[in-house]
Amino acid sequence: MIFFFRTLILYLLVITVMRIMGKRQIGELQPFELVVAILISELAAIPMADTEIPLLDGIIPILTLLFAQIALAYLTLKSGKARSIICGRPSILICDGKIIEEELRKTRININDLLEQLRLKSFPNISDVNYAILETNGQISIIPKETNRPVTTKDLHISSANPGLPLTLVIDGNIISHNLQQYNLTEADLLNKLKEHNVKNLQELLLVSIDKTGAIYWQRKEEFEL
Repeated sequence: MIFFFRTLILYLLVITVMRIMGKRQIGELQPFELVVAILISELAAIPMADTEIPLLDGIIPILTLLFAQIALAYLTLKSGKARSIICGRPSILICDGKIIEEELRKTRININDLLEQLRLKSFPNISDVNYAILETNGQISIIPKETNRPVTTKDLHISSANPGLPLTLVIDGNIISHNLQQYNLTEADLLNKLKEHNVKNLQELLLVSIDKTGAIYWQRKEEFEL
């Protein structure tokens, strides 16, 4: 039982700390944030496995790292100079379809790795790339040349309605009433809109969402599919 409660306490602590640190995927973390995440996991594992180590010996260092991470994040937010020192600066690897060899040497990226990243982003030809930038989190951003960027409605001089952020109205048969109210809809109104698709009961639906244009997306649960 001691192992159980120690593990539960440390698990909840780590989850809370990571939640406070912010909503980022591993690939989006800055180097100092990744270091903090790794250290926190290591510090939690030691007292979790050894009951002879006081629980506070794991909790205090974890909280210390949390405060240090928050302080550094605040510093990088307020100071551009501190941000460049702590996080580094973006590096331009390709400029106007030409590879910048000096930057490749500085960042220790070989040409094969660069070409692989371009292919993964659907740019097999370097001549189609205006800029390739190595961001501070290690990801490569691609800015295509004007002749290779996707056509937009603005290019075609077409005006389109902004659908906004779709709201979910039904999830797994459960109706989300407060979202219905935002569109001044009742359950009966929604059911009437879906009756033309032979929907007899909202509980038979897996998902229903609506956007600002009034367009409705819906899907039945598998057991109710015709």
